[in-house]
Amino acid sequence: MRSSPTSTIVIATRESRLALWQAEHVKVLLVQRGHSVELLGMTTRGDQILDRSLSKVGGKGLFVKELETALEDGRADIAVHSLKDVPMELPAGFALACVLEREDPRDAFVSPHHASLDDLPQGAVVGTSSLRRAVLLQALRPDLDIQPLRGNLDTRLRKLDEGHFAAIVLAAAGLKRLGLEDRIRAVFAPDRMLPAAGQGALGIEVRADRADLLAVLAPLAHQPTWQATAAERAVSRAMGGSCSMPLAAHAQWVDGALQLHAAWGDQDTKGLLVRAETAGPAGSLAAAEALGWQVAEALQAGGARPAG
Repeated sequence: MRSSPTSTIVIATRESRLALWQAEHVKVLLVQRGHSVELLGMTTRGDQILDRSLSKVGGKGLFVKELETALEDGRADIAVHSLKDVPMELPAGFALACVLEREDPRDAFVSPHHASLDDLPQGAVVGTSSLRRAVLLQALRPDLDIQPLRGNLDTRLRKLDEGHFAAIVLAAAGLKRLGLEDRIRAVFAPDRMLPAAGQGALGIEVRADRADLLAVLAPLAHQPTWQATAAERAVSRAMGGSCSMPLAAHAQWVDGALQLHAAWGDQDTKGLLVRAETAGPAGSLAAAEALGWQVAEALQAGGARPAG
């Protein structure tokens, strides 16, 4: 088991094109700081189960578990994740070492023939893997036929191009990272399509006892992003958030204050949106998380029901 500084840092990563890009991005940052780095590509349960929605097969933690096992048994030192895929509560013995500067957190409208959501004809079929997006899309266009869409980014684009959908909704960050920005027909303003907690940000996970790695990774942390995403993730944690709950949370810095917006939808009716917001100074992760708990309380006061 790796428990002391090593000459080579091994990064555990999923093997999709986007996941490998993200791991390579972290590798470059570490190499620039004088470290030797290797990648350990892995296939997770989330990558294997494509015929059912995540909410029915165990949630986004399915993308993380195998990587954590590699950390635990010493095959890898760190794991790079899309932060929105990281469970709100990490297992005992693991820690989020840092959060990197965020890419575009917004959702993107992708379609071969239509310029925007408003341009879609009545009853058009729109694909998404997210309950959050499904509920928000239904609120914007109740006439649309929202259908599940699983698979990595390239698979989703292929299904769109094959004519299974009139449009699909994807995270803008992934498209931009892979040089596919030209596939974006429009981006949704956050006040119209509120992003998921942590969307567009990368998180690095380590074993909690690896003080050596925590020190190595500290310079990679982007504190404004870490605090913003901590507030977002606190909303989700307070609500018992998972893939089976349509929950959105987005924080941004405005004039030195952190503005946090959240929305909750009923997972049974795919409707009944409750929205809440707050703003305040957040000079620490704890202060940012406190804002998240405030917004979660406001959601519940408005009728939102925590999971469980």
